[in-house]
Amino acid sequence: MTYEEAAGIIRAPLRSTPRNRELVRFASLAANSHNMQPWTFTASADRIVIAPDFTRRCSVVDPDDHHLFVSLGCAAENLVLAASMLGLKANAIVESDEVVIDLEAAPASSSPLAEAIAVRQSTRTIYDGKPVSPETLRLLESACREPGVSTIMISDRAGILDVADYVVQANSAQMRDKAFIDELRRWLRFSEADAMAKMDGLFSRCSGNPALPAWIARPLLSFFLTQEAENKKYREQIASSAGVVVLASDAGDKAYWIAVGRACQRFGLQATALGLKYAFVNQSVEVPAIRSQFASLDLGGRRPDIIMRFGTGPALPNSLRRAPEQVMREMS
Repeated sequence: MTYEEAAGIIRAPLRSTPRNRELVRFASLAANSHNMQPWTFTASADRIVIAPDFTRRCSVVDPDDHHLFVSLGCAAENLVLAASMLGLKANAIVESDEVVIDLEAAPASSSPLAEAIAVRQSTRTIYDGKPVSPETLRLLESACREPGVSTIMISDRAGILDVADYVVQANSAQMRDKAFIDELRRWLRFSEADAMAKMDGLFSRCSGNPALPAWIARPLLSFFLTQEAENKKYREQIASSAGVVVLASDAGDKAYWIAVGRACQRFGLQATALGLKYAFVNQSVEVPAIRSQFASLDLGGRRPDIIMRFGTGPALPNSLRRAPEQVMREMS
């Protein structure tokens, strides 16, 4: 099987059976940090529970599991949207560390966001730099509406470049942190064989880089993964974007982070439905010293949770996901 065939299987159109497996397959196509897929799904006839898989956490870049719980919210939003396509109403609530989703029969319905699930991707490349229309900005901002979550849309050139400055400061701090680099290395997949063996992680071609055998790429990593090169890349990518959106929650707890994830996923799906690309630039969230400075940008002291850039750009290869059987079990 080729890489493209493997990606096509996990992103095939939603089928009606086996129902729970299909819902989990579409849920797992959600955005998640480092493509670590930090979730498990427990399913019964009328309920699916999404729980964190702490064995897949990134303790350096995400020491309080913020990104992990945002990822659960992203998966929950995908599942809710996919359920509607199969004639189910999905009611999601947060209970402790878990998202409990009860399913009940309802008229089947689709939407541009649901139809975008299989093609959405985080596109880490240069965009064309062109602005988007006010109506497009309105639709993107509307997609982020979620109780307890605020949205800041930045589309003016000066504001976008200010965000780039913060990202570069935070990225510099991360690139000087050996523990950060060591953790990142564990999630890098340099060849198709490496990516397909684990079905997770950050495959080089998904970021616009060439695929190489791991035995060649790993010794060379320190030569091309440098502070200067990464800062130049992020500054150029952000400058090429039509805008940046910042999501901030009213409180810093797991339920609010999951809510941010749901808003974040809808933003990505709406961008995809509008023919746009988007990518995460979360460095300013991940470095506490820079995060506190970034929070002064019209956030009213709230913690910035997610930062995404968007614009018009090319498609890149899709990332992989583990099979539903690897992440789900039946409810006892």
